[in-house]
Amino acid sequence: MTVAFPSSDARLADLAPTLLRVAMGGLFLAHGALKLFVFTPAGTAGYFQSIGLPGGLAYVTILAELLGGLALIAGFRTRIVALALVPLMLGAAWFGHGAAGFFFSNAGGGWEFPAFWTVALLVQAMLGSGEYAFDKRA
Repeated sequence: MTVAFPSSDARLADLAPTLLRVAMGGLFLAHGALKLFVFTPAGTAGYFQSIGLPGGLAYVTILAELLGGLALIAGFRTRIVALALVPLMLGAAWFGHGAAGFFFSNAGGGWEFPAFWTVALLVQAMLGSGEYAFDKRA
């Protein structure tokens, strides 16, 4: 059985970046909330220090995840926000999970998920906001 999607349907094609940005925005919010409410900012700072990063970077990371997540969901400056979050994910892959190996199911979580998330952010920056975005209204 073959299912064909009309390749000329621009509306369908424009929903793809919308779905991607809303999904990533929700994940960034979830990860920021995890650091804020479960690990706590002080606990996150302590973890950052334990892996050789400045503790203050934890607060910047929490803020970036929360504000970046909201901006992606809203479709506000999507290309800029997606690119701004790339270093955060590269840092998570290299410093936060690099020593654990590739698979995220490894103890300490591997670097596969942050690496994929980095690629998804780059794709989002190339695609733009899609439909239903604040950027479309401005």
